[in-house]
Amino acid sequence: MNADKPPGGPDGMKVDQKGNVYCTGPGGLWIMSPDGTHLGTILTSELPANLAFGDADGKTLYLTARTGLYQIHLKIPGIFPGPKSRNPVHR
Repeated sequence: MNADKPPGGPDGMKVDQKGNVYCTGPGGLWIMSPDGTHLGTILTSELPANLAFGDADGKTLYLTARTGLYQIHLKIPGIFPGPKSRNPVHR
């Protein structure tokens, strides 16, 4: 995140099976490639706080904010923390 972005810093951070990083931060949900390239920002109407991958296929990203809970459907599944048996990447 650069100094030319809105004030604030990253909070929640998750990784998908291709190594892309999803991070809540100034203005919304930031997405970065494994090499650190900023792929884009999904703008939100309120300050996001944290995020989690969910659903059986791991392709839904849930985003919490001050007063709301949002979901984004993705093409790439996330990596779930915990035992290998729960991680789609290890199945």
